[in-house]
Amino acid sequence: MTTTAPTASSGAEITLTPTLSAPQVEVVPAESLRLGSGRTRRFVGAEHGAGISYFSVDYEYGQGPGLHWHPYPETWVVIEGVATVTVGDRTLTAHEGDTATVPAGVWHGFRNLGEGRLKVLCIHASPVIVQTWADA
Repeated sequence: MTTTAPTASSGAEITLTPTLSAPQVEVVPAESLRLGSGRTRRFVGAEHGAGISYFSVDYEYGQGPGLHWHPYPETWVVIEGVATVTVGDRTLTAHEGDTATVPAGVWHGFRNLGEGRLKVLCIHASPVIVQTWADA
């Protein structure tokens, strides 16, 4: 079976013929991604053949990363709780189920200011994680 799809820029077609022989695929155990003894996990895509990286965070009230920026966009998915999000000179509120994307090169951070835990998946559009901290 051959699938074709137009490209966004040229109108040309990309042809892909899928295969049934599976490449080497691994399940990465959550525990192997844990940072220290906390509840944060870090996945660096380059180490696993992926084009993205992520942090999976689980914060108590008041916790969250300070101001930082990346040379690529970052997308947040709020899994549980309420976050106060700083993006440049703006302050936003994100609730469970909300998604927000921060453009490359913009200072940003977030904090758990809700009553319960804050769980966020922070997706980095890069196979490696590059962060510059404001307080460094």
